[in-house]
Amino acid sequence: MDFGRVVTAMVTPFDAQLQVNWTKVEELVDYLIEEQQSESLVVCGTTGESPTLGDDEKARMFETVVKRANGRARVIAGTGSYDTAASIEATQAAERAGVDGVLLVAPYYNRPSQEGLYRHFAAIAQSTKLPVMLYNIPSRTGINVSPETTLRLAELPNVVASKEAHADLDHITTLVAKAPAHFRVYSGDDFMTLPFLAVGAYGIVSVASHVVGKRLQQLIRTFTSGQVQEAAQLHASLHPIFKGLFECPHRVPNPAPVKHALNARGIDVGGLRLPLVEVTKEEAAFIEALFA
Repeated sequence: MDFGRVVTAMVTPFDAQLQVNWTKVEELVDYLIEEQQSESLVVCGTTGESPTLGDDEKARMFETVVKRANGRARVIAGTGSYDTAASIEATQAAERAGVDGVLLVAPYYNRPSQEGLYRHFAAIAQSTKLPVMLYNIPSRTGINVSPETTLRLAELPNVVASKEAHADLDHITTLVAKAPAHFRVYSGDDFMTLPFLAVGAYGIVSVASHVVGKRLQQLIRTFTSGQVQEAAQLHASLHPIFKGLFECPHRVPNPAPVKHALNARGIDVGGLRLPLVEVTKEEAAFIEALFA
């Protein structure tokens, strides 16, 4: 399964009552595929505010995005949690909905051992025929999935990728050097796209691709074609956006900044469900200046 080089972790559009706006979901799918050149869409990940979506909403999101994408992009369902049994149930529901793969975040808060992580991910992978992308984000989960654990999991035939949201290049180098041929490593942070590519990663699972997806594609194409200096220049031009969408000008939880950026550009995705809140006027002005 090839998820492509640029995968967008899609926001969930809400209406004025903070209910899922299904019309805007379909419009966002079209926009991300046609205008921003997303090759895959992660649905109901953290950027999609998955902690505040109900099971029925998630099931309908999977079905809606699969139908709208209609083969133009892969659809990856965020089905991981800190409960193995619940994650298996969600994964099987996503499989019935017709998605192309699942994203499994490391169990958060309960912080299992490396053996516990292995058994958790393996149990979910073995419950489905879908390709699995692991998701390692230590800053949010409180646990790091070690390279050794990831490499053990990569021996399973349907564990095909890992999204790594950290800045440990030694970790990435180990994965790239020792992983089987079918396994691909993705950056989970936009600002680490080029550094990860430089040590052998394949692509990016991106938030910024909501607004600079075409430029991300250009960055990756430029690097993979051997134009390293040009890629560095593209990276430098994008870096303020990469950093600004998470720090604007104070650190603001994703996806508040990117939702504001989309709304400001006329892509209506609405507000956020509590406990997340919309950006302040100062933060909004900062975000808008990134694209001036």
